[in-house]
This record gives sequence, C-alpha cells and structure tokens, in this order.
Amino acid sequence: MTRTPLRIPLGGGGTDLPAYYEQHGGFLVSAAINKYVYILVNERFEDSIRVSYSKTEIANNISDIEHPIVREALRYVGINQGLEIVSVADLPSNTGLGSSSSFTVGLLNALHTFRRESISPAQLAEEAYTIEVEILKEPIGKQDQYIASFGGIRNMEISTDGLVRIEPAEVHNHCLAEMESNLMLFYTGIQRSASDILGEQSRAVKEDAGQTAIAMHEIKAIGYQVSEALRSGNLYEFGNHLHHHWEAKKRLVENVSSNQIDHWYNVARMNGALGGKIMGAGGGGFFMFYCDSSCKGQVRDALESEGLVELRFTIEPEGSKVLVNF
Repeated sequence: MTRTPLRIPLGGGGTDLPAYYEQHGGFLVSAAINKYVYILVNERFEDSIRVSYSKTEIANNISDIEHPIVREALRYVGINQGLEIVSVADLPSNTGLGSSSSFTVGLLNALHTFRRESISPAQLAEEAYTIEVEILKEPIGKQDQYIASFGGIRNMEISTDGLVRIEPAEVHNHCLAEMESNLMLFYTGIQRSASDILGEQSRAVKEDAGQTAIAMHEIKAIGYQVSEALRSGNLYEFGNHLHHHWEAKKRLVENVSSNQIDHWYNVARMNGALGGKIMGAGGGGFFMFYCDSSCKGQVRDALESEGLVELRFTIEPEGSKVLVNF
C-alpha cells in the first residue's frame, strides 16, 4: 500500500508545461499537503486483473482495462495478469490539487514495490510523466509528478531539455508554521477537467500569442519572488505575490476564471485576504488564499456564507511512500 500526497502550487505554476519550458525554461515553487491518494496492490488468485476506483473493472487482458493510467502503468512495468488494484483518495478528482499525477506516482510506486524493485523519487516522477504526457498525451507539466514523489516545499527549475533540478525551498520553521496557519483552502464545488484549459494555454504559448507569453514570463518571475519571500520569511510579500500571480494567470486564457470565481476572490480580498488563486489549471476546484491571522475568521465567515467549504491542511514533508509491504 502506498500513500502519495496532493499538492498546492505556490508560484510559477504553468512554466512546467513543455510548450513553455522547451522555449524559455521553467521555475516554480510547489508544496505537498497532508491529503493523499492511497493505492493497494495485491496478488490475485485468478489470472484476471481487478481494478477498483470510482468503478470496478475485471479484465482478462491489459488492453481491456478502461482506466488509462492503470492500463499504461501495468504495461510500463510489465505486469499483465493476476493482480488486484484498489485506489482511495481523501479528496475528489478534478479539483486542481494534482490528484491524477499523485495517482500515477502512487500506482507506479506500488507496482515497483510489488515487483521488489527499488526506485528513486526522480525516476518515479519521470516514469509518471512519461505515462501521462508522452504515452497518454495529457497536456500537463512536470510539477505534479515531482512534488508527489518528493514531498515538502520544493523549488523546481526545468531546463529547455526537460531536466528538472529540484531542491527543498528554504523556509525556516517559524515561517513554515505561520504560513500553514495563514494559508486557507476553500472548495468551490466546481469539478472540471484541466485538459481543455491547459491544452488551450499550451497552444497559445506555442503560437507566442502576445498576452499569454507575457503573462507566462511574469508568472515565472513571480515563482522566483515567492521562493525569495519564503527564504526571507516575508509572508506579507508572499501574499502579495499570490495576488499578482492570480492577476497574471487570468490573462492566460479566458476560461481560467469566471464571473462567479472573480466574485469569490473579491469577497475574500474585501475581507482582508492579501492574495490567492485557483489551484491547478483554473476554472474551479479549490481556491487558496493567504490571510493575516487577524482576518482569517472574517474571510472564513464571508466565504462560507457564499457556500464555499474550507479544507484544513498542513504541509506534508514526505513524498510517495510505502505504508505496508507484506
């Protein structure tokens, strides 16, 4: 059984898309949180493969498995029969917290462990990226696989050839405790697929559409600024950087935000939030805000009165790990 964390992007998100980093290189800061995807892999008495997630499948051949990540992960590691796979998640999918990549990383970790194979976090992340992007052609980047594999708060620098240099962000313990206390996540109730938004964003970057390219360069610069704000312990600046990030992100493509999402953001700001942004590609899912401790209650009351649901969380220092191995 493996446990793999979900994540919140703190700055520079989107610069991990191949359409951007292959031209300009990417830089971002991301954090794992204590909400997880669990994967159980067990030998099955019968030769068939049973997969249980939001539905249950029993297949005699890998090619008959409907779940694309499960099908391709089994092919990738070379397992073709006699297996049972069960997945459970703390939160719904399609909510902007990287659940698809956490699922892929956790599944690969479990399958390699089942085969008594050792795998490093970097190799685990790259294999997950290969399956999701190169095989399944999902229009996503490299952030989610790496933070799910490594955990903690990480700076990621991505070169134009796709090489990822990942290292712990410099965050002192007192700053980390204050940041955990003052960051707030609210569920909008909107579930959406990121593929359409990210696909449109990637196309715009490739075509060097002026507004999109300028916004992406600004977001990359904000990634460096967020890293420095965390290193220096200046969380007031961190909150302001989140606001600037959201303003730049809304200029990428039209469906990142909506009138309703803009309304919720304005409500949070009017009640004291320094800044915030929708998690992941945009369009729905979870909204993250940074609030000074003096206004947290006011922001919470205002957004809950709008129908949003708060999710309490902490930073998860570990990446995907094996909880049980018989």
